[in-house]
Amino acid sequence: MSSTPLLAEKKKRRMMAAPVDLELKKAFSELQVKMIDTQQKVKLADLQIEQLGRVQKHTKLTQAEISTLPANTRLYEGVGRMFVLQSKEEIDDLLTDKQKTVDDKIKELEKKVYLERSVKEAEDNIREMLLSRRAH
Repeated sequence: MSSTPLLAEKKKRRMMAAPVDLELKKAFSELQVKMIDTQQKVKLADLQIEQLGRVQKHTKLTQAEISTLPANTRLYEGVGRMFVLQSKEEIDDLLTDKQKTVDDKIKELEKKVYLERSVKEAEDNIREMLLSRRAH
């Protein structure tokens, strides 16, 4: 007869654990959705960083080429479908501005990627905790 109170206690614990398990399942599925969203954002940011890196490289190469030209040289700059004749200094200034903008965007995206990866790591840690709780 002493085993009956033990069985009743176990049954009571299981009934209390059921709502917790439902909450854990819900939290786990929400984490999965967020993780997939985070992964997509990180991939997109990585692609943008790669594209900006190409723009950066192109800008540096162009600046290197025009830096050897005499100061009074006039060059054509492509603007949409037109070409505009500008001084070497104006084009150099435009390239410098473009380089600064690209650098700022890359820093911003890298920061965003870092934060999103940190969120992903936190989600992974929570997932491991939930799975270990289920195993016990």
